[in-house]
Amino acid sequence: MNTYEKAIELLPQRLLTTQSRILASEAEELRLRAGRRATALVKGVETPISDALVGSDDLNCVVERATSASVHTAQSSIAKGFINCSGGIRIGLCGTGVIDRGEVRGMRAISSLAIRIPHEIRGCGQAVIDRLAASSGNVLILSPPGYGKTTFLRECIRQMSDAGQRVSVADERGELAAVYRGIPQFDLGKSSDVMSDVPKAQAVMMLLRAMNPQVIAMDEISSPEDIGAAETASGCGVRIIATAHAAGRSELQVRPIYKKLLEHGMFGSLIVIKSCCGVRSYSYEEI
Repeated sequence: MNTYEKAIELLPQRLLTTQSRILASEAEELRLRAGRRATALVKGVETPISDALVGSDDLNCVVERATSASVHTAQSSIAKGFINCSGGIRIGLCGTGVIDRGEVRGMRAISSLAIRIPHEIRGCGQAVIDRLAASSGNVLILSPPGYGKTTFLRECIRQMSDAGQRVSVADERGELAAVYRGIPQFDLGKSSDVMSDVPKAQAVMMLLRAMNPQVIAMDEISSPEDIGAAETASGCGVRIIATAHAAGRSELQVRPIYKKLLEHGMFGSLIVIKSCCGVRSYSYEEI
């Protein structure tokens, strides 16, 4: 069963139509919102997949299926707003948070969810990956959300790892390796080690101390702590391959957290991903 079929299997039967099955085969996400029609996100556009309106029972059904009827075992990830499923499928959740002593402990009254259908595209941006392999400096991969940063980073990891480099992966949200019950759902190569569900900054330090990496890969650096950990690892001679939300270098320069990276010269090159009419392009530039 491929990832599209697995995603469809999560949906309640009453929302399944011929159209839903056709659209799901091309979709990046399936979205269910209480009181609205279910949709498929295809090339950036949401298209209804059923005439039926989504009810609370439908949302709860998806959560039940995603957790194999063991919702209580997934509370730690639900408290973070997502559930990881087999095949690398990830479900984002919205609802009413359960707060205890100022911390989110879970979620109730789910009001909407997004079933993200992952893509493993071997050879994507190959010319750029070849340039990356020929260099030795730290690399930052840029694009707006939904342009394939994670997919591209995953392919970079696989190729570097299969080439014999020890790649340690700080996979905080489980999107790169999609470890499910201890087994990575994506191929990250023969020489990779994955730390899942640990905040990136902590994961980087744990990997640095324990796994003797040559490369550390991390998705979506977004905090001073992430940057501090990356700087520490880089200072120890470990190469950093990371992603960030930005359309290009000029956008990085106006954001305080990323501006610091450029000023300190931590990254030697940028890879920028762009998309036009659903077709992605990759460019490599030295900083």
